[in-house]
Amino acid sequence: MTSVIIVEGKNDRSRLRRVLRDEVAILCTYGTPGTAQLELLRKQAGDAQVFIFTDNDASGKRIRGMLRDQFPDAEHIYTRRGYPGVEKTPPEYLLEQLLKAGFEEELIFPEPPEGSRWSKEDGL
Repeated sequence: MTSVIIVEGKNDRSRLRRVLRDEVAILCTYGTPGTAQLELLRKQAGDAQVFIFTDNDASGKRIRGMLRDQFPDAEHIYTRRGYPGVEKTPPEYLLEQLLKAGFEEELIFPEPPEGSRWSKEDGL
């Protein structure tokens, strides 16, 4: 089954695209979605397994709630409190969360930064 991840904005999508293969669709709400945007997301997602990955701030939580109503069977991926949103979440943490969500086959492991605690061989 195909998978779709819904994020808030294009910077979030860009950040995830660095660690996910192109076959995983990444859709954007472009802020707080209205009825028309929610319907468009529903149409774009089709029968795919939906994952919701929004920021851990008030706006992100509000958007997550709206998406939860629209996609009641969706899986939820969370960024750690303290990170200023999905777009600023370190790649190693994104990889950890995406592995937990079952995206093993779709991950791209970037070259770890010099002196980093993670590596491709570690699975992170």
